[in-house]
Amino acid sequence: MRRTTTEQWHVHRNITGGAARAAVFGMSDGLTTNVALILGVAGANPAAGVVRLAGVAGLIGGAFSMAAGEWVSMRAQAELLERELDVERQSLQASPEHEERELVGIYRSRGIDHETAAAMASQVMADPDRALEVHAREELGVNPGALGSPVSAALSSFATFAVGALIPLVPWLFGHGRGMAIISVALAAVAALIVGGALSRFTGKGVVFSALRQLGIAAVASAVTFGLGVALGAGH
Repeated sequence: MRRTTTEQWHVHRNITGGAARAAVFGMSDGLTTNVALILGVAGANPAAGVVRLAGVAGLIGGAFSMAAGEWVSMRAQAELLERELDVERQSLQASPEHEERELVGIYRSRGIDHETAAAMASQVMADPDRALEVHAREELGVNPGALGSPVSAALSSFATFAVGALIPLVPWLFGHGRGMAIISVALAAVAALIVGGALSRFTGKGVVFSALRQLGIAAVASAVTFGLGVALGAGH
């Protein structure tokens, strides 16, 4: 069939992948967390080695924490869904007639006439694998074949958090003094704008809006911790 000029094709993004989500937020969290930590320690004006140690510890500890949290979260979600799928699988085996009537009811609730709904449900129930997939989609709202990988999400989260956390730390690996703090702020600001702009590809928001939002979040966190560092350092 030929496509007319008035037809419009559109493709939806895959928003269920755990690894992609973890990568995006891992980079954002790593950048914001470590620039705030580094500037908070630098605000107290300690030796450069102390700032480096804090930045490295923040990078490693934060990356492991992010990875562990992502793995536990996705593993628990996957286990819950797998349990529900087992319940549905057993129900399909024990009482297929009831499950077929249930599916007819779902289709009817969506405005499909009884005869068509019954025919659709009968075709679905003829294949056990298809029946499980359809019931999972209709009743649980999930695709059994696209639950995401906890390991991939954890590794992605670890790597991207580390990359984000490394950016404000780089100047302190090669120098010391207030000048390093200024360079750290500049690098973090540029990175925040880039990360925020990249987020717009996933959210559909404007590039400028997303970039400035990310910059604002990092700036507020850094200003607060730097101020605390200055106050506590002076008081000590």
